[in-house]
Amino acid sequence: MAQVLEFKLPDLGEGLTEAEIVRWLVEVGDVVAVDQPVVEVETAKAMVDIPCPYAGVVTARFGEEGTELPVGAPLITVAVGAPAEGETEGSGNVLVGYGTSEAPARRRRVRPGTPTPPAAQPANGAATREATPPAESVARPVGTAAGHGAASHGPAGPGRDTAAADEETRGEGPVPVISPLVRRLAREHGLDLRELHGSGPDGLILRADVEYALRAAEVHGRTAQPAAEPHPRVTPAPAPAAQAPVRSSAPAGGIRTPLKGIRGAVADKLSRSRREIPDATCWVDADATELMRARTAMNAAGGPKISLIALLARICTAALARFPELNSTVDMEAREVVQLDQVHLGFAAQTDRGLVVPVVRDAHARDAESLTAEFARLTEAARTGTLTPAELTGGTFTLNNYGVFGVDGSTPIINHPEAAMLGVGRIIPKPWVHEGELAVRQVVELSLTFDHRVCDGGTAGGFLRYVADCVEHPAVLLRTL
Repeated sequence: MAQVLEFKLPDLGEGLTEAEIVRWLVEVGDVVAVDQPVVEVETAKAMVDIPCPYAGVVTARFGEEGTELPVGAPLITVAVGAPAEGETEGSGNVLVGYGTSEAPARRRRVRPGTPTPPAAQPANGAATREATPPAESVARPVGTAAGHGAASHGPAGPGRDTAAADEETRGEGPVPVISPLVRRLAREHGLDLRELHGSGPDGLILRADVEYALRAAEVHGRTAQPAAEPHPRVTPAPAPAAQAPVRSSAPAGGIRTPLKGIRGAVADKLSRSRREIPDATCWVDADATELMRARTAMNAAGGPKISLIALLARICTAALARFPELNSTVDMEAREVVQLDQVHLGFAAQTDRGLVVPVVRDAHARDAESLTAEFARLTEAARTGTLTPAELTGGTFTLNNYGVFGVDGSTPIINHPEAAMLGVGRIIPKPWVHEGELAVRQVVELSLTFDHRVCDGGTAGGFLRYVADCVEHPAVLLRTL
């Protein structure tokens, strides 16, 4: 007997509500293992591989490549069941993760003539859900509350404690979890997922299960442990009713490009920044000749090459140490300015998929060599579209080097909810008065856009002037090393 389970697009965190299918990693008829990636999706933050919490045969896929799905929409259905009659323990012919001591080396497709669960052959390409068979005949996902007759575990018979059998089952193999976000949430709070009883289908662990266990542990004033008593099954909220399409007042002609994915996320964030943040901009020209000479000398001394943006980042963190008001965010609900202890430095990166802002964590604690390596790593990940949501969020200050586009100046929009952004134009030869004489020097325009709620012009001007002094006289940085 087999049971068809539906796997829906999970909550990917960071406020994401939809994702676009980029590439299917499995076909209908493929055998999948627990936590095996089944589809690659693109969110407004990054490209993400979605793992399936069930082991079995894929019976249907929902959505073609390029289709955008909301969180909670069906992705695939999987038929899970006991081994077919005549198969032996460890043969590798049973469904992955159920009753075999060794998983197949690679995924395999169920071909015509091969014994498959009835639900693995949906009519007209659509999966049909069977009536739930008796509990003793259902092969449940690894780690669920019900035992099963797999080769490595006997069923709970007379005189045997069902809970004990369940604990044995949970002691081995992966645990079915609704999404990587839930797994991370449990890991960050030291919660052992094997000790939880999921409220999802066949024991699937949902985010609500983890949050319930954490709340229970908090109430009892101890380290996070799962609650002893069962909790009610969480029923998903019904999908909103379809609304009539909104008629556009825009002209009928022209090329229309949907504001979705990264482009849509950028549009939303920039619009919010303009609505909520009373920003102001100040700028200054600086002689970068000595900074360029210092970089040349550093790279000539051997070792890894130091990038210009790494030096500018080092200057930024030194300036923020002197003017910490600009490493802040505004909590309007509490009507408070929250000054942050750590500098997580974002930097604007233009890619084929649009503008993204990767974040260098703990930039204040890194030297120029470490900053260079991290900028290079994140830039490559941005180019290939492999940045994770965690690498695109949590910034406290942004460095925008728009000089790479061949422009001198800009008034950048603050990356909400940060409080400031430093813009750097191109460095080009210009006439400059140096030591009382006219000379050709390498000149750069620096601009600072700041949230006027966190500070006044004196603080912003002091920050920008310190940055310019470090650009003109790199030895100033020696005071902070």
